[in-house]
Amino acid sequence: MTAAGAEGGRGAGAHRAPDDDAGPAEPDGVRRDIPPLEVDGVTVRFGAVTALSDVSFTVAPGSLHAVIGPNGAGKSTLFNVLSGVYRAAAGEVRFGDVRLDRMRPFRIAGVGVARTFQNLALSGRQSVADNLMIGRHHLTRTGFVSAGLRLPSATREYRRHAARVAEIAEFLDLGDQLHRPVEGLSYGDRKRVETARALCTEPKILLLDEPVAGMNADETRRMAQTIGDIRAALGISIVLVEHDMGMVMSLADRVTVLDFGRRIADGTPAEVQSDPDVIKAYLGAGT
Repeated sequence: MTAAGAEGGRGAGAHRAPDDDAGPAEPDGVRRDIPPLEVDGVTVRFGAVTALSDVSFTVAPGSLHAVIGPNGAGKSTLFNVLSGVYRAAAGEVRFGDVRLDRMRPFRIAGVGVARTFQNLALSGRQSVADNLMIGRHHLTRTGFVSAGLRLPSATREYRRHAARVAEIAEFLDLGDQLHRPVEGLSYGDRKRVETARALCTEPKILLLDEPVAGMNADETRRMAQTIGDIRAALGISIVLVEHDMGMVMSLADRVTVLDFGRRIADGTPAEVQSDPDVIKAYLGAGT
């Protein structure tokens, strides 16, 4: 379903959510400027503990790629490597021609990689709009002096970013919450603010770390709908870490399964669901 048909009456103007850096789309809806994400032999150690061991997989441009596994499998460690929080002891992470494993987090954001967090990382006393504007920071060209003096160029740029923030908020059913403090929102809406802030960076690839963790059934359904809408409307790649198997199997094009830091399966949802190692390690014999 497209954003126009999504629950909550999102307007057609929020559909594609274009930006200055957005490339034209291919006939299948995938943007031409989206490269593959290649994780090649990544190993992460914390002292004597190996959190990831020789993990490899590829996220195809414009695809939704899920990473699943039991608690302690290394999923969050993997996301921290992809976003530059952790450094790999071995292996490479390439986003097209760019080596992400050699870059600091703010540089990674600058090449089009955005992430959400399993635990909310929002400023509760600030408004939704203020939190979303943080995502626009690396796109700001106005200098400190120009902004402080409120020069016309600075004012124009601020208005452009504010309009974009409002557009993204509307796209995620947060338009009527834009000027409310985040701490006054429901848990489900705060999770949506986290996703909206990531989208405000204008990413080429979006890393979603357990986006429905702690949500009730209705909130989970709405977020699953939103994730599908994001992919359809923006044509970006999405990497999803999630424990809700119904959601994963309905949304993902491909699934990588980790167990004790090792990749034990990689394939389509149907292939993964029938894999004996996956059934034994995670899904359960009755699945």
